[in-house]
This record gives sequence, structure tokens and C-alpha cells, in this order.
Amino acid sequence: MKLNVLKYFVVLAEELHFGRAAQRLAITQPPLSTAIKSLEDELGAALFLRSKTRVQLTPAGAAFLVEARKLLEGVERAVSVVRAIDQGMSGRLDIGFGGTLLFRDILTIIGQFNRELPGIEVMLREMPSAEQFDRLLHGRLDAGFAHGVTPPPELRSMPLKEDDLVLCLSVAHPMAAESVIDLARLEDEPFVMFEREMNPANHDTVIGLFSQASIHPRIVHYTRNWMTTMSMVSEGCGMAIVPCTLGRMRMAGVRLVPLAGPAVPARGMLVWNPALVTPGLERFLESAARTLADLSAK
Repeated sequence: MKLNVLKYFVVLAEELHFGRAAQRLAITQPPLSTAIKSLEDELGAALFLRSKTRVQLTPAGAAFLVEARKLLEGVERAVSVVRAIDQGMSGRLDIGFGGTLLFRDILTIIGQFNRELPGIEVMLREMPSAEQFDRLLHGRLDAGFAHGVTPPPELRSMPLKEDDLVLCLSVAHPMAAESVIDLARLEDEPFVMFEREMNPANHDTVIGLFSQASIHPRIVHYTRNWMTTMSMVSEGCGMAIVPCTLGRMRMAGVRLVPLAGPAVPARGMLVWNPALVTPGLERFLESAARTLADLSAK
């Protein structure tokens, strides 16, 4: 199975039009049609349903598209690794990150690395921590900025600068003007909660806070990203416990208020697979450690 045929298939699956796909590939339509027919014969399955007016993926085609993209991504990464090893100072790093960690000096770390080694391209990919761990274990990600402090045992990590959890509430709420709020007072308040599968560390920390306050939270909504969480709070759908750095989003209609008692950290970490450290990744980790040390000293 030839790589160029896989590329033809992926482009056609995205365009669902032979003419547009051929144009994107800078070839004529007949070679594209021949290549797709050859691929279907090789696989023993129809990948597309064709009519005079439309082209659509078959169930087999849809499944093959997922795997074809993985194969092409793997080849691209292999080429990048070879070039990085050969040249020492060039290549590409795929770095995962959890949404809110973008406000936790990630861009400062990457910006400093780019200044030190401009020949190494850094591509950020937003994804949940669990997906980052899986990709790191299978060699499909170089490093990741994830929530929590305990990655799977096969991985290594360094802590990010700590953030504190605070209460996010609508500016129209009677408590919005207060300077600090005791969680125990909120037993009857509705809460918007982050889905555990998206951020287990944060979810478990927040549930632990409720338990320490001896209250059972009245959770009325679940969300999968912080923008949605804060938007729902701004519309009066409930309160939420969020990392303090989300204040940098400057979202209208919400106020972040510290919780009474000792500060509760929202922890994050830079994670990597020690069995798959390339020269470029080694330099990135060294740069990140220096930048984090500088940030902690401020």
C-alpha cells in the first residue's frame, strides 16, 4: 500500500468530490479514480459510494479514514524524528495541552524555547490529560502539559507553577461583592461541574473540597471545557470552582472570589515518555526546566 494512495484517499474523504480532491492534490481526475479503485481492490471493500451527483464514505471507508490518518501522522512524525536526529537542531515537537493550562505559562515556556532553538517547530494540540497520556505511551506525542501531579508510572513529569482554586459566580449573585466565601455556606447553591473524564485531577480535588466542607453539592450541569463553564455561570446557571488563572480570560458577567481557608492548588505538570526522548525533546525539557525555575523565582 503506497503512501501517496493513502494521501489521495484522505483528501477525497475530506472533499467528497473527485474534481476538488484532484485539484488539491495537483493531479488530474483519472489517476485519482484509478488509485482509489486500486486501493478498494487491495482492501477488498468499497470505501466510497459514488453517484452522478455525490460521493460519500461507506462505513468501511469512514473506519479506514481514521486509521489512514494515524498512519500518515505516524509517517510524518517518523520523518520529523529522523531529521531531528540527523541535523540535531531541527525537527518538530508535538506538544499536548489541557485548555486552562494555556494560562499557566505554557506560551512563555514555548516562546523561550522558540527563541533558543528556532529550527525546531512546536505544534500545540489541545486534548484532555488522559488522551495525552495515551498518546505519550504510544509514541504519538512528544510531551504534554497535563492536569494533576501523578502521570502513569511509565511517564515522567515536572510540576508547573501552582494555581489556586477559586469560586466563580455571576456578578448578579448576592455574594459577588464579598471578598472571601466559605464553601460551607453554599450547600443549597447550584453548581456547574467539569466532567471527570476531561480533567480527573481537578474533579477529584473539587469533590474533596466539598467533602471537607461537609456538604453534598447540588450539581445541575456538567461541562467539557472551561469556556462553557464560565459562560453558564455568567448566565446565572450556577456557580463553579475554577482555577484562578481563568480570570485572564476576562469574561464578562462573572467574578472570581477566593475561598475561605488555606489555598487549594490546581496543579499541572509537563509530562513526557523517558523511553522516547529525542534530541529536540531533550532540549525542550531543559529549556522548560530553566524557564519554570525563573518563573518560580519571581
